[in-house]
Amino acid sequence: MSNLKAQDIDYERMPLGMAMDETDINLRAHFTRMSDEKLAEYDPTWNDDKLMAWDDNFRDDGTLFLVCSERDVDAEEYRRVLVEHIRFRFANKK
Repeated sequence: MSNLKAQDIDYERMPLGMAMDETDINLRAHFTRMSDEKLAEYDPTWNDDKLMAWDDNFRDDGTLFLVCSERDVDAEEYRRVLVEHIRFRFANKK
């Protein structure tokens, strides 16, 4: 993977080898569209309300609004996948 440029990495399907449904891929695509600057703002100590305000794509019921998804994504799953995405995306930028 060291020969790949950052824009060539398919973050929507990482981690590799994990069975993913449509929602998994859509959630990862959601993070892929965020800028590095936006992702750098994320603070894992935020409560759910702060997290939802930061993303600004959550519905009133506390689930993320994702188009064409099979299931709802709550704040817990969102955080888990976001932290994973940030780790993959910034791994080679230090």
